[in-house]
Amino acid sequence: MQRKLLDKLRQARAEGLPVALATRLGDGVQGLIFDHGSAGDLTLPPDRLAQVRTMLDEDRSGVLGEGEEEIFVRSYAPAAEIVVVGAVHISQYLLPMASMSGLAVRLIDPRRAFASPERFPGLEIVTAWPDEALAAQPPHRRSAVVTLTHDPKLDDPALEVALNSPAFYIGALGSRRTHAQRLERLTERGFGPEQLARIHGPAGLDLGSRSPAEIAVSVLAQIIAARHGKATR
Repeated sequence: MQRKLLDKLRQARAEGLPVALATRLGDGVQGLIFDHGSAGDLTLPPDRLAQVRTMLDEDRSGVLGEGEEEIFVRSYAPAAEIVVVGAVHISQYLLPMASMSGLAVRLIDPRRAFASPERFPGLEIVTAWPDEALAAQPPHRRSAVVTLTHDPKLDDPALEVALNSPAFYIGALGSRRTHAQRLERLTERGFGPEQLARIHGPAGLDLGSRSPAEIAVSVLAQIIAARHGKATR
């Protein structure tokens, strides 16, 4: 591999960006494929680029094509993650269950009395304001962002960042009335109907959930469904 290509690959991985290394098996020519754009000497037609990006989305590696145009694709996708805003009771169930389901987990809440290692042992806790925390580690295509505080000062800034990101899932807890008010505020902030339709609100599949643990199950189930392209509403 050329040194300049290796440096780009290392940089993308350090920044948590999805990237695929494509190698033409006939002559060893290589290129990097990103969500948007590419680098290197390998030029692929649009349909083949789309196939590589599909493999990258699904975190799959393998061979595409045949003959002289056969290429091997090695996908480097960041770990699928759930970012929860709000150190509430539901979070105490949702985050451990998400971790057991194979998701990387991150909790954001500036209220240190709630976001404490005693309440969330062994989990990554960020006590910055949600918009600052998400700006420092932006959501990517394999991110699920869930807001649970019911406090617009915390939830709304997080949702704004999430809506401007490629996160595969955005959810917000609250009643239908609360969600309608939330959409009004975000509309005033300049978000359109198509953007706002990305928000699952109230978050979670309709399982009849009542307790914090049951609500956590419904939210995680909806995230898993979204991750695998199944119906979420």
